[in-house]
Amino acid sequence: MQPISYARHQFPPEIIRHAIWLYLRFTLSYRDVEELLAERGLEISYETIRRWVLKFGPAFARNLRRLQSRPTGTWHLDEMVVSIQGRRMYLWRAVDSEGEILDILVQPRRDKASAVKLMRKLLKKQGFAPTVLVTDKLPSYRAAKRELGLSACHEQGLRKNNRAENSHQVVRRRERKMQGFKSAGSAQRFLTMHSAVHNTFNLQRHLISRRTLRLFRAEAAHAWDQVMAAA
Repeated sequence: MQPISYARHQFPPEIIRHAIWLYLRFTLSYRDVEELLAERGLEISYETIRRWVLKFGPAFARNLRRLQSRPTGTWHLDEMVVSIQGRRMYLWRAVDSEGEILDILVQPRRDKASAVKLMRKLLKKQGFAPTVLVTDKLPSYRAAKRELGLSACHEQGLRKNNRAENSHQVVRRRERKMQGFKSAGSAQRFLTMHSAVHNTFNLQRHLISRRTLRLFRAEAAHAWDQVMAAA
């Protein structure tokens, strides 16, 4: 796990970590986080918080992903339209059967090349091929699967892919709060960080008992503390 160095920063690591957690965990703007910290007597500008997120967020996300368990063999793939500086772009997303976000990819097109790129990235990152692929009826998925020589069972249909469709809702909320993404690169960076934090703290509380929820929350908090440890 990559150690994190907080050297040469004015504020203690605990405050930096808490500010980043607030921004990535909840649907808050940088100014919202500034207000929450100010209420606790901490005068920190939203620009400082933004710099913290950009500097430490990717390292935190990498460490969180190293702690995540192996995903299931059923992968749900889907794409959604996002507007970036008035340009129509596509956010490709893959989740497993339990709703864990496997990867995301911002692309300018909704075609075979983009589908192939997403699948290659998934295979490289996960280290194994899925047993089942679930997608909508976009022909690009079947063409990409054929090009990569995947033997996975391919299920198609809008309702079958509700798992991936529902996963887009969190991004839509953040997109509205941020008043849209400023560039494809910034969207990719933020969503990569956000997905790792979302996987850690998304506990599906409506499916578990209160006692189990407390245990899962404690595990998530422990994982967060681990990845934030100073060098």
